[in-house]
Amino acid sequence: MIKAIVDLKPPRSLTQLRSFQGKLAFLRRFISNLAGRCHPFAALAKKDARFHWDKNCQEAFESIKRYLTNPPVLAAPIPGKPLILYTTALDESLGALLAQENEEGKENALYYLSRRLIPAELKYPAMEKQCLALIFAVQKLRHYMLSHKISLISRVNPLQYLMTRPTLSGRLARWSMILLQFDITYVPQRAVKGQALADFLASHPIPADSPLNDDLPDELVMSVEEQESPTWEFYFDGASSIKSLRPYETPVVRVGLGLVFVSPEGHTLRYSYSLSEPRTNNEAEYEALIVGLELAIQMSIVRVKIFGDSQLIINQVAGIFKVLKPELLPYHDRAMELLCLIPEVTLVRVPRSENGRADALAKLAKELADPNGNPVSIVVQYRQALCPADLSSPDQTLAVYAVEEESDWRVPFVEYLKRGKLPDDRSLAAQIRKRALSFSYVNETLYRRSFDQMWLRCLNNEEARKVMGEVHEGLCGAHQSGPKMKVRIKRLGYYWPTMIRDCMEHAKRCHQCQIHNTVIHQPPNPLHPTVSSWPFESWGTDVVGPIDPPSSKGHRFILAATDYFSKWAEAIPLKEVKSEDVMRFFRDHVVYRFGVPRRIISDNGPSFRSTKIARFARRHNINWRYSSIYYPRANGLAEAFNKTLVQLIRKILVANKREWHDKLPEALWAYRTTYRTPTQCTPYALAFGVEAVLPLEVELPSLRVAVSHNLSREDNARLRLEELDGLEELRLQAHQNLKLYQARMAQAHDRLVRPRAFQVGELVLVLRRPIISRRRRGGKFEPIWEGPFVVEQVYEGGSYLLVDANGVHPMPVINGQYLRKYYA
Repeated sequence: MIKAIVDLKPPRSLTQLRSFQGKLAFLRRFISNLAGRCHPFAALAKKDARFHWDKNCQEAFESIKRYLTNPPVLAAPIPGKPLILYTTALDESLGALLAQENEEGKENALYYLSRRLIPAELKYPAMEKQCLALIFAVQKLRHYMLSHKISLISRVNPLQYLMTRPTLSGRLARWSMILLQFDITYVPQRAVKGQALADFLASHPIPADSPLNDDLPDELVMSVEEQESPTWEFYFDGASSIKSLRPYETPVVRVGLGLVFVSPEGHTLRYSYSLSEPRTNNEAEYEALIVGLELAIQMSIVRVKIFGDSQLIINQVAGIFKVLKPELLPYHDRAMELLCLIPEVTLVRVPRSENGRADALAKLAKELADPNGNPVSIVVQYRQALCPADLSSPDQTLAVYAVEEESDWRVPFVEYLKRGKLPDDRSLAAQIRKRALSFSYVNETLYRRSFDQMWLRCLNNEEARKVMGEVHEGLCGAHQSGPKMKVRIKRLGYYWPTMIRDCMEHAKRCHQCQIHNTVIHQPPNPLHPTVSSWPFESWGTDVVGPIDPPSSKGHRFILAATDYFSKWAEAIPLKEVKSEDVMRFFRDHVVYRFGVPRRIISDNGPSFRSTKIARFARRHNINWRYSSIYYPRANGLAEAFNKTLVQLIRKILVANKREWHDKLPEALWAYRTTYRTPTQCTPYALAFGVEAVLPLEVELPSLRVAVSHNLSREDNARLRLEELDGLEELRLQAHQNLKLYQARMAQAHDRLVRPRAFQVGELVLVLRRPIISRRRRGGKFEPIWEGPFVVEQVYEGGSYLLVDANGVHPMPVINGQYLRKYYA
């Protein structure tokens, strides 16, 4: 063996080099820092690299030969003695060393481990990297650790981080379940030698894709004999379709799940489920995965390979992606809980074309026929993975009651004062003996003496609820707040231990108090300014009017649009605002002049929210967005321009107020040539690269006008080209100024924010507005809030879609500014 190593000749080609590295990979558990020793060979293995064996490669080759002739001695584990595991995690790598003390008390190395972190793992927090190092070691060395007690030595305690947290989800929950099968005890770092070696391995890791080879002929391997279980294949898919296009109409949602199991023998089991409750596409995918895992557990499948075409679901379950949407958290937690019950699971994302059978079963439309011509039996069942809190149907009503016998807090004091009996618990007995000095038992009634020497009758829970109801909303009640209720109840001569908390809770859940509560004026969410990176990319549009008096030609409205970048504005007078007028305005004044915009923002007016506008936007590939109702800040630029335009026209009009339609172009000209604070430039200059020549400059020639008159045609053309060359720099500077202005504006706005966020399924009240309220306002004493409603969908930016008890959407999407949490 030694002679073969000494006589080994250096590689002469890339194929011989790869063969040499493959042989080293077989022995790599005996070689410390193999990747660092082979680093000079990396340049030769690159694509299209010329194979040139230089001096560095030869020195590395000779170094490896010398190392192999005198390798470090790795000892075989001693049965029954604990193992020592050193782990470490650096910024880009993991390292571990498995060791054991021999009969002389010296540590012998058993196994070296190290690998680089993949890009997704690089983003893990430092503590989770330490946990990952431990998981990496126990998975690679599982056959050692199942038969020995393990002493873990590391800089931090990953076991405490994983095992003592109150809640775990995602990869942390999966890691904690993996560690439950091992007997691992954390030992504080006490030996610099072992830890330094682990750090060295992590700093010079071997590639992560180099396989470990545990079948070593000269080693006694302590392992648990396990018979390899056959592998099942499980394909899943979910489909969801909506038939309603308008957000304020009740959508008809149909959801289907498709599951395909392929046994190790090649037999196929197909399942198709129809959900009775609406789900989104992602929720349907999770439902399919959860139902399939439940079936796998019922069939006692030990090893399964799961295939899905949803990149989001596969990566979330694998721990690569975080679950950001709250509505997906229950599904994710349920899926992780089921995955922990299956010993070996592999997750694979496949293209939709390779998941055709599950997709066909989910849609129940096509590709249902078996490729071999065998008949397919489809069993359609109604079920769901997560049971809602309240299931109701026209022919079935399910009521669930939590029955809990309430204990009377007065019993221990009555037993002690009446019979001298104390509980068996010594601490509780001492507490009752001390507190009983303030109580008195007279005529089968317990009283407590307050600090002002007033005797208060002690009430049980049922009596306390009755007293709170009468004091708060009874004949003598005035719907007072919790602290005032507590003071009044005490003055009436009643007492129970949790008076303040119960009074606060009772007042908070009072329906009348909630619907008549004051309006919250503080914004609920931080400001999200609309960002446009280039001129005429995004436009905000709005309608001014109806205007009184109308113009002499009968115009009663002004349709305006403003570019979010340059602040360039277009506006026309209209007698009435129809969808055809809006399309004609954007076609003639925006598209034909400045090109097709990427995004247009408007309110929910009928002239904007129509099928004609939708077709116009689809034809030109325009992303037409709508602001939530009664929230003009969502389209703040258009609202600000409307205010400025009205002020300009008001100042320009002197004699005839009905000639405002003739003054509209003059007002637009003044706006376009005026310096705008956000960009620190005029809209005209950002559009054309030069400032507009004003009539005053012609009457009294300014310097630039006087100079331009003396220029030749060639000089004038060259000057114009130079101005156009400087236009891009001017726009970039304006973009920076705009971002700084928006940052200052957001900072000032966010100081006033009072965070309020609602989750799907929560009950909320809505501030009454004409389009929101379904009852006519009855005067000053009508409720300020209406509801409760259920949050059905949460949108980005703090907007919500609500649904009532009948499943009907009472209003379009509304901003959280007009919502308040309802306590049932």
